[in-house]
Amino acid sequence: MLKPDKTMLDLILFAFVAGFLALGLRRPFIWVLVYVYIDIVAPQKIGWTLMPAIPVSLIAFAAAFIGWAVLDSKKGTRVTFRQGLIVLLLFYCGYTTMTAHFPEDALEKWAWVWKALLFAIFMPLTLRTRTRIEATALVMVLAAGAVMISAGLKTALSGGGYGSLASLVQENAGIYEGSIMSTVAISMIPLVVWCARYNTIFPKHWTVWVFSVALIFACMLVPVGTQARTGLVCLAVLGVLTLRYTKYRFALIAAGGFAMMVAVPFLPQSFTERMATISSYQGDQSASTRVQVWKWTIDYANNRPLGGGFNVYRANSFTYETRKEVERGNTVVVETAEVTDEGRAFHSAYFEMLGEQGWVGLGIWLWIQALGLWQMEWIRRKLRKSDDKTDQSFVALADALLMGHIVYLVGALFVGVAFQPFIFMLIALQIALTSLVKRRTEEAKAAERRLRRNARRDAIREAAPAQPA
Repeated sequence: MLKPDKTMLDLILFAFVAGFLALGLRRPFIWVLVYVYIDIVAPQKIGWTLMPAIPVSLIAFAAAFIGWAVLDSKKGTRVTFRQGLIVLLLFYCGYTTMTAHFPEDALEKWAWVWKALLFAIFMPLTLRTRTRIEATALVMVLAAGAVMISAGLKTALSGGGYGSLASLVQENAGIYEGSIMSTVAISMIPLVVWCARYNTIFPKHWTVWVFSVALIFACMLVPVGTQARTGLVCLAVLGVLTLRYTKYRFALIAAGGFAMMVAVPFLPQSFTERMATISSYQGDQSASTRVQVWKWTIDYANNRPLGGGFNVYRANSFTYETRKEVERGNTVVVETAEVTDEGRAFHSAYFEMLGEQGWVGLGIWLWIQALGLWQMEWIRRKLRKSDDKTDQSFVALADALLMGHIVYLVGALFVGVAFQPFIFMLIALQIALTSLVKRRTEEAKAAERRLRRNARRDAIREAAPAQPA
């Protein structure tokens, strides 16, 4: 017999999701937001009986597409080159799945990858206005924030642990996997700040900033709780990127250094010991294994340039030597050990793409990422001198998406997040923002041309001789 609290949790989750879906009957775009929430939080995994039995993800996915196709306006909708690249990547992944090294394992990953890619293609089509972009960014922040707040609280109360910090679900996959959670937590911080400063959905109030600061603190605690070295590297990168957008760089550096000095004595010993292994991969078996996997992946891709399909890492096998310094009395001795391993994950989005999709797939994926960085920088340079408040908010959003994207790309060096849904949603926001800025620019130019045309016509009329009565 189930405990009452579990039954109540199921009922609350069901009521919330059902209510969220019901709102879409008046505003079909809300179904897009429902899917964003479900895809990030996965409430069907939080529940115990009712929620796991209902295909809420499929329902929201279908509602979002049908609602847009049948009920939503298409005014201002445009398909971009970057969406075309994602379409190309989708079909290419479908091809490598059909020719995969391990067909059954490949289908298991394909089952969720195609939805992440298809939604990234579809999502910008619905984000036609500033309000919709703001609403999507806000739901992404709040949905991911639910995961980070839970992880942050558990870290503050228990200190966490590598591979043992559970957030909303007892699962070590997707956004709930420690390194992925840390990467997403740090990459979303700029978006949290933007929502607090520029979002018009919530009224300006001190409580918004209190919540935002608390959420940022929870995000910064996630790498401590998960003890993921990737999170520490991402946090350092975010700190460096922040220097570009502040006038008081030296004050920020001093404040960051002081905060580190104060925080270090309170960090768990297991965390500091694990972070110390960053400087020497040979002394850490996990890091040494990654290096060997990456070497194997390069050799595999050279022999099979089109890739081996999803989960091809199961084919790897290698033997390598680890080195570890051990104190014996007053001397330090270097001990070596031979390790044989096989079927180890890529632990890098770049090598994940290279092994699974080959050089072609990696090239398409990198092209998608690079275009995002360039487009956000283009928006910044184009609108940064504008006095229009909307343009200023767009510049700030472009900066937030650029910083978050760079943090993700750095974190992706050490964790397999090539198809992480949250990151592809961030990419969809970039596409939608770029399309909106271009459309506003084109409309402004068209309005200016109309004014000049009307001015010339009026000047011709005034210069024409008066007709005799």
